[in-house]
Amino acid sequence: MSRFSSWWPGAGRDLWLNGVISSTLMPVPLRWRLLRAYGAAVERCNISPGVWIGSRRLSIGEGAFLNTGVMISTHAPVSIGRNTFLAMRVTITTSSHEIGPSSKRAGKLTSAPVTIGDGCWIGAGVTILPGVTIGNGTIIAAGAVVTADCEPDSLYAGVPAVRKRALEKDEAPAAS
Repeated sequence: MSRFSSWWPGAGRDLWLNGVISSTLMPVPLRWRLLRAYGAAVERCNISPGVWIGSRRLSIGEGAFLNTGVMISTHAPVSIGRNTFLAMRVTITTSSHEIGPSSKRAGKLTSAPVTIGDGCWIGAGVTILPGVTIGNGTIIAAGAVVTADCEPDSLYAGVPAVRKRALEKDEAPAAS
């Protein structure tokens, strides 16, 4: 097998997923349908132009919203719940590296799934690392780096993200 033939299937996938589906020329109502046709488990949702998706190892619940610049790495599965909003430039990564020797610190590739529950709000510029589960109804404040699981109905902020307070289950928090 030549270098080109082993490279092309991935390049074709990236062109389809991230060139065609995420194009500003693609009507928003078609994006989720095309992702579903490609093999992702995607319900009726809103995917903005400029969203980058690593592969079809993805499920997105009904009513979810992915804003411009969202990047989803899918070396392991990613699940985004119903009515969950991802703001601009959210990064979800499912892979990392073990620490290698000094000659090459990025050692063996590791991966773990990411799960984001129903009704969550992930703020602009948030980074979610491999193996994280974010509970239903949780808010992650803009710019946070989520390195560990997050409890349901809670507000998290910071680098690394820490729980700031509980949120009432069935009502919006008071504006500050």
